[in-house]
Amino acid sequence: MAMSGGVDSSVATALLKNQGYDCFGIFMHFWSEPGNLKQRENKCCSLASLEDARRVCQKLGIKLYILNFDQLFKEKIVDDFLKEYRVGKTPNPCVRCNKYIKFGELLKRVRKMGADYLATGHYISLKHKNIKAPARLATRSVAGRQEQIYKLFTARDEEKDQSYFLYNLTQEQLKYLLFPIGDYQKTEVRKLARKFGLAVSERRESQEVCFIPEKDHNEFLKRHLKLKPGKIVTIEGTVVGQHLGLPLYTVGQRRGVGLGGGPYYVVDFDYQKNQLLVATKVDDPLLFKDELRAKKVNWVSGRKPKLPLKCLAKIRYRHPAVAVEVNSQRRDYLVKFKKAQRAITSGQSVVFYKTSGRRTELLGGGIIG
Repeated sequence: MAMSGGVDSSVATALLKNQGYDCFGIFMHFWSEPGNLKQRENKCCSLASLEDARRVCQKLGIKLYILNFDQLFKEKIVDDFLKEYRVGKTPNPCVRCNKYIKFGELLKRVRKMGADYLATGHYISLKHKNIKAPARLATRSVAGRQEQIYKLFTARDEEKDQSYFLYNLTQEQLKYLLFPIGDYQKTEVRKLARKFGLAVSERRESQEVCFIPEKDHNEFLKRHLKLKPGKIVTIEGTVVGQHLGLPLYTVGQRRGVGLGGGPYYVVDFDYQKNQLLVATKVDDPLLFKDELRAKKVNWVSGRKPKLPLKCLAKIRYRHPAVAVEVNSQRRDYLVKFKKAQRAITSGQSVVFYKTSGRRTELLGGGIIG
């Protein structure tokens, strides 16, 4: 059980133990920015979080192990975060952490420790069913054999659903995973925590990037990137001010542009001229696009879908799912929107869904090019 010290992973552990699983906890130690410990500790693996995880494990009567992912986290998550911002992209570190750390290296390590499953407190629902092996795999050894396919669905609690961050999961990983709270509401999870007598039942949760101490990630970027100030130019070509460094801005942004007499909205970047392009209207046509290119796409089923694929897609975590058509484009995919979308951001993830009845299935996703 991946233990963070929070209410979700704690209740997930209690549920599994009550179901008869022989559980042990894993607390992951990530990279923290050098400096004052209290000011810059990683929110996901703070000393307070570790103590909460210890208390929960003591209450449930299970062992807790601490695994160090400091260097891997720095290389795969933090360094990539800075590299992407340096070239004008807006990465999603939680997507990469799930891919490379939690369901990458952690899954490998707990399997070596003898675990049959890795369980987490993510809000997502995992189902599986048996199907006939596809004809293209029908050799003498597998012809007519039943094949188990794992499917991911959005959580019952739509507000807490974390499927957007988990589109990189594969069939090989899913057969070793458990998500015990995917069919619970958050309010029900807190009630269960009180029922189980867990001291973390009312613990608040953080929504910020775990390795950035401040709420505003720009302060982190200022400390770690060499920023070059330049001109802020309107779409008509008028210079209206000076930016502090292009990596500090993102498409669609209004707050923090630092100009009076606006409003001004970021519409584009010119890295060759080191200019920030802005518009004065929230619905300026330059802010809208009717298609995007998706790179490094993973399909949860492990199979490329029949194209063109008509489905739903999200272009950011809190963005509503909208109708799209997906086609291949060389090694990548071309995603066309039924209705143009505002502020599509390079480096973020586009995630694909299919709704059938009351269930919404996570099909896969990729990086916006």
